Amino acid sequence: MIVDRKIKLLSIVLLGLFLFSTALIGCGPVDDDEIDVGDPVDPVVEDPDEARPPEDRILRYTMANTPQIDPARGSDHASASALVNLYDTLMYPNYDGTIEPHVATDWDVSEDGLTYTFNLRDDVVFHNGDNLTAHDVVFSMERLLTVGEGYAYLFTGRVEQVTALDEYTVEFQLSETFGPFLAALVRLYIVNKDLVLDNIDDGAYGDMGDYGTEWLRDNDAGSGPYMVRELLHGEHFIADKYDDYWSGFEPNNPEGFKLIGSNEPVTVRTLIARRELEISDEYQPAENYQAMADIEGVEVAEFASGKILQLTLHNQKPPTDCIHFRRAMAHIIDYEGLTEHAFPGALPAQGPVSTALPGHYANVTVYEHSIEKAQEELQQSQYYDELDNYPIDVVWVSETPDREKLALDVQAKAVAAGIQVNVVRTPWVSLVEQVSSPETTPHAAIVLMPPHYGEAGSLLESGFHSDSLGTWENMSWRDDEAIDSYINQALSTVDRDERFQRYYEAQERIMEVLPAIPVLDEPEKHAYQKAYMAWEPAERLERGEMVLPVVGYMFYMKNIEFIE
Repeated sequence: MIVDRKIKLLSIVLLGLFLFSTALIGCGPVDDDEIDVGDPVDPVVEDPDEARPPEDRILRYTMANTPQIDPARGSDHASASALVNLYDTLMYPNYDGTIEPHVATDWDVSEDGLTYTFNLRDDVVFHNGDNLTAHDVVFSMERLLTVGEGYAYLFTGRVEQVTALDEYTVEFQLSETFGPFLAALVRLYIVNKDLVLDNIDDGAYGDMGDYGTEWLRDNDAGSGPYMVRELLHGEHFIADKYDDYWSGFEPNNPEGFKLIGSNEPVTVRTLIARRELEISDEYQPAENYQAMADIEGVEVAEFASGKILQLTLHNQKPPTDCIHFRRAMAHIIDYEGLTEHAFPGALPAQGPVSTALPGHYANVTVYEHSIEKAQEELQQSQYYDELDNYPIDVVWVSETPDREKLALDVQAKAVAAGIQVNVVRTPWVSLVEQVSSPETTPHAAIVLMPPHYGEAGSLLESGFHSDSLGTWENMSWRDDEAIDSYINQALSTVDRDERFQRYYEAQERIMEVLPAIPVLDEPEKHAYQKAYMAWEPAERLERGEMVLPVVGYMFYMKNIEFIE
């Protein structure tokens, strides 16, 4: 059955929400002075009406880390912001919540929902001059599934076979129906097959050696609008415009971009004030956003996020292996206090899925802040009579300073309930390493959970399905058959209403057993140089139009223009 393009786009509007921005994490009535963002910086800038873009027209922005630019491995925010510029995909997510064809021109879907056939553009050229063909699409999917990292989980166990029917026609055969398949394809970054094969080294993938993973760590094999110039891990990533890009450029698009792998608050604020940074990361303390908003020519844009800040709990490690202890922790958190004092604009989480995501269950069980109820739960815990012997570590990521506020507030409230909490500051890379094993995973860690496409199923699968255990998104070490079953049933259901019902059941089960405690539903904030740049999502926001951030695509450089 040939699916009419317009009808198809309408049917997957909600799937394209793809909210993937990141939000700060906060806590309750902790004094803002506890987070040191340094002394005020004198902007010392010219009149904003005379502001000029950088002479080299390189757009600069900050992230918490430098990117992993191998499209079979990268998935965090920094990586996604680089990948969307280096590589093309079959589908593209719009800010209004729809998705549209990109390298694909149109597609057919079989009546049983298991076979998708895509026709491709014939004018897409890789950065080395090779034409992009269906064979590259096949190779890219097979490589992603084999390496098994990054966004592979979206397709693993679902894509049975990919076949190039001819040079510009590719067929995907699914092993089971997957309702959000088209929306998920915005994460299949297409690599140049021949170029990767020319750069294979010894490795663990049989005839494919290392599948080019070492080479792609510092180089690209893409056809996107920008191409790699330099990657200094831990410092910065620079990319330049690819002049032969198939869809062209606007005259004032950046000539390139520089991702700075540091979000230290004083540095970010100083660079913004001196007009040496165009867009800030979204991990800044609330007081830093206010300071930057006071700089002439700078504005702070605030977008709907779709992300949930949560306290993930180790479900196999005493005492957080006890459901009553986990429920006590849920009652300890001062949800309203966090939003009122430390994180303006955020809302108390209403379950494990953001209210902005289609598939959120409005009637899900939530926990209120109550030391009395926390103590009642503790009295039912097997550890109640020896709480002094079971202090717990609450880890916050050092690159996100506002998260310390949440950790400190949990520590303060826990004392009143009789729980000893140690606040532990840990670099992001170290935390990712620690959570790969249940033996080294901490009792609790503060993480921001993002959806990778625009439905509840994305967040539920990456954050709560047993297949994702041992990743930064799911460090609970809870293998729960009921949760897995609800998620699996939902994702294999084509009918939207039926699929959402399964999502609801999964969310209720999650709140019953608490592998993690949802804390805040936060907006995404960025300070940017409005005086000399036009940033499409921010402009849409000003016009009152829908802006649904998709991780990485907020930094798609073709949607940014410098103003002379």
